[in-house]
Amino acid sequence: MKSTLSRSILAAAFAAVVGVALSSSLAGAATLAEIKARGYMVVATEDDYKPFEFMEDGKPTGFDNELLAEFRKTSPVEIRQQVIPWTGLLAGVSTGKYDVAVTAAMITKERVKSLDFSMPIADSTHFYVKRKSDDSIKDIKDLDGKTVGVQSGSAQLEKLPELEAMLAKTGGKLGKVVQYTSYPEAYQDLALKRVDYVINTIINIRSLVKDKPEVFELGQAVSSRTVPGWAVQKGNSELLALINDFLAEQKKNGNLAKLQEKWLGQSFPDLPDSYEP
Repeated sequence: MKSTLSRSILAAAFAAVVGVALSSSLAGAATLAEIKARGYMVVATEDDYKPFEFMEDGKPTGFDNELLAEFRKTSPVEIRQQVIPWTGLLAGVSTGKYDVAVTAAMITKERVKSLDFSMPIADSTHFYVKRKSDDSIKDIKDLDGKTVGVQSGSAQLEKLPELEAMLAKTGGKLGKVVQYTSYPEAYQDLALKRVDYVINTIINIRSLVKDKPEVFELGQAVSSRTVPGWAVQKGNSELLALINDFLAEQKKNGNLAKLQEKWLGQSFPDLPDSYEP
C-alpha cells in the first residue's frame, strides 16, 4: 500500500507519535534488572531490509542477524526474537513492547526524542537509485520535479528537506513524494516507471544494484552523513550500556569489521563510538 502526503501533514503525524511515545516514559520498558529477573530479552528485527535484515528460506539472516547471533553468546539472559515489518519496529521499542530494536535504524533528531541509540554500526548516507535506462537523470539537478519513492516512517523521509535544499540551489524543487511500506515495493514501482527514483542508504542501494545491475543504477548522495545503530527506549541506560559493551568488543576483536565486509561490502573503521544527530 502506498500514499502521498504533504510534509506538513507528515510532520504533524510524526509529532503525535513521538508525543505518545514520550508520554509512556520508561514505565513501559523493562530495565536491565527486570529483564534479568524475568530471564529473557525481547528483540525485534525487520523482515525485509537487505542486506541488514531479511528472510531467506524462512530464516532471518543478514548483517544484524549475524551480529545478534554473537550477542546471544554473551547475553546474560535468553534472547527472544520477533521478526516484524519496519512500520511497527521502532514504535514497539519506544512504547516498551520490545526491549531492543536490533536493526540498522538511522540515528536522527526526531528519533532520539523517544529512543536511545547504540554506537553506530555502519555508514548509511542516503543516495538515490534510478532506472539504468533513464537517461534523463544524470545529476542531482535532474531530479527537479520528478517523483521520488521512500519508505513510510523512514529516516530517508525525514531527511528529504536536505535534498530539497540541494535542488533549490540549482533552481529546482522536490517533486511528488510516494511512501511505501517496504523498499521492495518502491523498487518494483521504480522498475515499472511509476516513480522516477528511490532514496535509500548507500549500502542498501549497492546491494540492489549488485543483484539487478541491468535494471538499476546508483546515483549520488542526497543527504549529509547518516549512521545507524540499535535502539532502546529513551532512558534505559543500563540496557544501552550492555549493548554498547557488546558492540565495542565486536569492534575491538575485529568481528564487526568482518561482518561489515561480508554483508555491506566494506568495513567502516572511522565510525565514532557515539553519535549526536
